[in-house]
Amino acid sequence: MSAAERPLEMVQRPAKEKQARPGIDWRGRALDRAPFLVACLMLALIIGIYGSLQSGVFTLDELNLDTAAAMTLMLAATGQTIVLLRGGIDLSIGGMISLGTVIAATRFTDDPSTTAFWALIILALGFLIGALNGLLISLLKLQPFLVTLATWSILNGVAMVILPTDGGSVPGWWVGFASAQLIGLTSPVWMLLALLIFWWWFRATRVGIAIQATGSNEKSAFLSGVSITRVNLVTYGLSGLFAAGAALFLVTQTGAGSPTIGKDYILPSVAAAVIGGVSLFGGRGHLAGTLIGAFVLTLIGNLVFVLHVSSYWQPVASGVILLLSVLASSVAEKAARNRVQ
Repeated sequence: MSAAERPLEMVQRPAKEKQARPGIDWRGRALDRAPFLVACLMLALIIGIYGSLQSGVFTLDELNLDTAAAMTLMLAATGQTIVLLRGGIDLSIGGMISLGTVIAATRFTDDPSTTAFWALIILALGFLIGALNGLLISLLKLQPFLVTLATWSILNGVAMVILPTDGGSVPGWWVGFASAQLIGLTSPVWMLLALLIFWWWFRATRVGIAIQATGSNEKSAFLSGVSITRVNLVTYGLSGLFAAGAALFLVTQTGAGSPTIGKDYILPSVAAAVIGGVSLFGGRGHLAGTLIGAFVLTLIGNLVFVLHVSSYWQPVASGVILLLSVLASSVAEKAARNRVQ
C-alpha cells in the first residue's frame, strides 16, 4: 500500500466505524419507563380533572395541603420501595406505624427534650425491628411475607396492650410541625424534597447498589461478594425506620394514637410503589415514581369528595389504576427480557 493511500484509509475507517455504532434504542427506553410514564400520565389526568372541578388547585396552598395529606403514605412507601427493590415485601410497617403513634401519644410531653428522646426511641425501635425481620429472613431462610406478617401481628398486639382504643395526645407544638412554613412551603414539602435528595444519594452508595443488584439477581450478587444477610438487615431496617418516621408524622395529623391505624398503610404503600413503576420482582424502580403513586392515591380521595360520589368508589378507582400500572410493568418486564435474549 502506497503512502498516499494510507491517509485515505485512515479517514475512511473512522467513518465506517461511526456508521457501525448502534443508535439509541428509544423504543426500548420508552418500554423500560412505561410504568413511570403511565404514573405521570395518571397524575396529570387526575390533577386536570380535579383542577377543572375545584378552584385554587394550582396554588402553593393546595400543594402544601396535598403533600401533607400524602406524606405519611410517602414515608411508608419509601421503606416499602427499598424492600421491593430487594425483591421482598414488608407487611410489618403497619404494626410499626400503629405502635409508633401509640408510644408518641402516651409518652410525648410539652418538654421538648423528653419528646425528642421518645421520638428517637421510636425511630431506633423501627430500625431494630426491621433489622430483626431481615435477620430472620436470612438465617432461617423464611419467606418475607410470612416473617413480616407475624411481626405485624406482634407489633399490633403490643400497641393494643399499651393503648386499647384510640386516644392519648401529643403536644400542640408537635402538631404544628406539619403547618410550619419556610418561604411559603410547609415542612411536608421540604420533607418531600429531602426524600428525593436521600434517594439520589442512597442509590449511588455501595449499600444501595448492593440492594438493587441483589433484587435483580441474588445468586449473581452473592457470587460477586455481596453479603445477602447484610443486605437484608439494612433493607428491612430502613423499611422499619421509615415506618417509624411515618408514625411520627401521622400524629401531627391526628393529634392522638391508634393501635390499628397502621393497617391502612400496608397495601397502599405497595400500591404506591407499583403504580410508580417499582417491580414486584425486584431490581427495578425509582422513588420518584413511588412518590407520584402516593400522590395519585391521595388525589383520588380528593376527587371522589369533589365529585360528591360515595367514598366506596375510591378503592374501585385505586384498583383500576393499580391494574393499569401492573399491565405497564408487565410490558416493561417482557421488553427487558427480550433485549437480554
